[in-house]
Amino acid sequence: MSTLVAIQLLAIAQNFTFYATIIIFIAGMIGNILNICIFTKMKTFQGNRCAFYLIVESIVSLCFLIQIFILQMYQITYGIDPGNISIFYCKIRTTLGQSSRLLIDYIVCFEAFDQYLTTHHRFFLRKLSTLKLAQYLIIVASILCISQTIPYIIFYDIVSSFGCIITNNGLKYYYSFVYYIFLHGFFPILISSLFSLLAYRNVRRLVRRQISILRRKLDHQLTAMIFVRVIFFIILLLPYTMYRIYILNVNIPSIDRLPYAIVQLISAITVSLMFGNHSINFYVFFITSSRFRRQVKYFFMKICFQSFKRWFNSNMNRIHPLNIPSTQSSATLEL
Repeated sequence: MSTLVAIQLLAIAQNFTFYATIIIFIAGMIGNILNICIFTKMKTFQGNRCAFYLIVESIVSLCFLIQIFILQMYQITYGIDPGNISIFYCKIRTTLGQSSRLLIDYIVCFEAFDQYLTTHHRFFLRKLSTLKLAQYLIIVASILCISQTIPYIIFYDIVSSFGCIITNNGLKYYYSFVYYIFLHGFFPILISSLFSLLAYRNVRRLVRRQISILRRKLDHQLTAMIFVRVIFFIILLLPYTMYRIYILNVNIPSIDRLPYAIVQLISAITVSLMFGNHSINFYVFFITSSRFRRQVKYFFMKICFQSFKRWFNSNMNRIHPLNIPSTQSSATLEL
């Protein structure tokens, strides 16, 4: 009986992963590309630090989703996890995946922190928020995120009955109690929550400051967008964080079919939720911000349509020279 239930749970987990991966990939590709286009083409966002963070986040998310989609489709198509048969893939999958996810975590923190500085009533704090600082933080965060995954290359290995796992106990405890709990878990959740709440409080004081109405509206818009982004960031990341803490400390062999099937189903759900963090930005902004909806409409109706119209007219008006024989040359030859 337990064997039959285990088989059914594994089938459910596999189907859930298959459809969730396709939906997240398609939605993420469309949403992230639109984010990049809107935040780079719209004059309202050009030079804005928060928009810069959102552009970088979209680029990293695109790369992450492409990598995950290819690997997930391979596993579903052939029924084999390449991480359990290829030592190279076992190491590189974890290295690239962890560095990308960790970088996204801290970009969300940077977005909330930037809005806190931008909306603060003290001038010296607002002055700290510059595009140069944003670029510097992204470079430093990228280096640190890649560097901290180097131990994965050394201590991740394929073990029979368990697959691709950490083989060093000290590193296992580090990733269980430091990485997943703090670096990739509660620390970015706490930091992003704190600064988004402070920025939301600051933005209510903007009426008292002598700033332009356009700037005030933009600050209101970005603060609200980042605030909602942080809420979804927490909702989608927290279940995966809890699952990883559990699974790193409890190795369940595949021969224990029912417990193994339950863990696989939980893994499919939590991993899909975590992947959703890389694809929902555009849709969250579009649903929650009326101003962003107007900007999206303007982008399609004015920028995209006008660009297409200019391209179409230039092709229609292009003059192609005709190869008409010269009568003068013919006359000369006849003479």
